[in-house]
Order: sequence, then structure tokens, then C-alpha cells
Amino acid sequence: MTEVIKQSQIEKDRESAKRTIASEIEAIKELEKSLGAENLTKALDYMQNSKGRIIITGMGKSGHIGKKIAASLASTGTPSFFVHPAEASHGDLGMITEDDIVIAISNSGESRELLDILNYCKRFGIILISITKNPQSSLGKAGDVVLELPNNGEACPLGLAPTNSTTATLVLGDILTIGMLERKGFSKEDFNDRHPGGKLGSILKRVSDLMHIGGEMPILEENANMQAVLLEMTSKRLGCVGFINNNGELVGMLTDGDLRRCLSATILEKKAYEVMTKNPKTISPDAMTAEALKIMHDKKITNLFVVENNNIPVGVIHIHDLLNNGVA
Repeated sequence: MTEVIKQSQIEKDRESAKRTIASEIEAIKELEKSLGAENLTKALDYMQNSKGRIIITGMGKSGHIGKKIAASLASTGTPSFFVHPAEASHGDLGMITEDDIVIAISNSGESRELLDILNYCKRFGIILISITKNPQSSLGKAGDVVLELPNNGEACPLGLAPTNSTTATLVLGDILTIGMLERKGFSKEDFNDRHPGGKLGSILKRVSDLMHIGGEMPILEENANMQAVLLEMTSKRLGCVGFINNNGELVGMLTDGDLRRCLSATILEKKAYEVMTKNPKTISPDAMTAEALKIMHDKKITNLFVVENNNIPVGVIHIHDLLNNGVA
């Protein structure tokens, strides 16, 4: 009996989840219909031409979404921060300058807490972008441009808890973020500069940040004897040796796996150029570590020599370097 009751509850929960997902998907579809392309372009023009920052404000759940929007904009090259409406009325209005753009969020458009910020914008001629489902509301009428949210209720069965409205607002914030990113030509390198820590920071590091250089690099001339090769591979402890010609160009490579495969009674009588892998896969020091990881994965190798200027080796990177730095 207990198992039957539990199974019944599982089905109820699943159906509830499906209704919520369907409702929020519909909200996003309605956003696509209601969002005027002309108003969106106008809002992005204001943001792009601003000499100051983008200030996001909103009360309650709108405020929580606003904080995420501000963080996304800031991390993708558009200086932005969140100002709480209640704190704004007690001195934080001083954080907003005449060069800034204010984006105010309110589903109903009638949040009383926003009144002081709206008046401040009007008094000092600060551009106001209003995000609301009601263009005829106080917030809608005050805005220099209105980005309209869909008015299709909430996923909440009571029609009270912000669900569809916050999802649509979050998506609209992403639309603005990506729009600004694309307009500014924001690159992976720019993203890396703003995300030096954590998993993203690791993935976006450059090969030059992790590669072994100088005396750590296992390099010999291509005519080196195999005894020297074994000593170099053992002492540098990277499981490989690179070989250069008279011009200092990388012409070959030998890994510990290669060495095991070519072991014979006469191996020590040979020269490096006789057993090395010619024209090995290489990478630039300016490449992202994620690219190095992809090459190693695709080619099923564990080392890459780093070269520049006519194939001159400047470093070597091992898959363990990537693993130890959280890239993989």
C-alpha cells in the first residue's frame, strides 16, 4: 500500500514539473512575440553609447534576477552593477551618475520602492530602460524605452509566485547581455581576463601559462644517440623528447610509448632521427588550454610541443598540466 501511495506521489510530482516547464516555455515563446525589435535595438543603442555604467534595479524576485543580469553584463565587457531600490532611497542614489543607464525591472510596473529612482532619473536626465509587462504602468510611462514582458500569468497554480515572469525577465537579460557582447566583439581572450579563477579561468588560460620552458624542456638535436635520448627523457620526466635540426626547428618527437614500441637489441646503436616521429603535432603559446586538451584527446597523445616563429620550440605541455589546473 505504501509503495502504491509513493508511486502515486511520483506521478503527481512529475506531472506538476511538466506543467511548470510547459508554462515557462510558453512564457518564453510569448516574450519572442511581444518583444519589439525596434525597442530592443533602441535599448541596446542606449547601452552601447553610454559613457557610464549599466545600473540594474528591481524589488523582490525582480531584484534577484536583476543581480544576475548585472553580473552577466559585467562579466562580458559591459560595466554594470545592481542597486537595491530601498538602499537607493537612503543614499545609494549617489552611486548613479548622469552618464549611466538605468534598467528598472517590475513585472507590474507599479513597485512603490522604485519611485525615488524613477524621479532621480527624470530629474538628472538619466536614460531609463523599463522592463515590465505593463507599458501603461508608472514604470512603463517613465521609461525612455520599454521592453515588454509577456502577460500570460504564472506557472504557480495560485497565480501568485513569480515563475513565468522571472523566467522571461532572465531570458530578456540574457538577450541584452548577448546583444552587447556581439556589438562589442567580445572575445575569448576578453572573457578570460574577467574570469581568472575557477573552472572557466582554467579552461580559458593560454598554453603559455602552463607550459614547461627553458631547462625543463626535453630537447635534443636530431642526430643525438639513443643513450642521450633515454637520459633526457628520464631526467625531464615529461615522457617525451623533442628533436631540432641545425636551424633550431622542431623536426621530430619521441614519447615513452614510442620508445617501448621500437625497443630492440640494437636500439642504443641508433640515432634519434631514425626512430623519432617526424613533424609532430604542435600548438601555439597563445592558444587556449582547452584547445590543447582537444588536440590531445583527438590525437590520443599526452604531450604537445609549443612552437612559434618557423617551428622553433619554446615549451612543452603535458596532459597532467591540464588535469592539475582543472582544465580537463
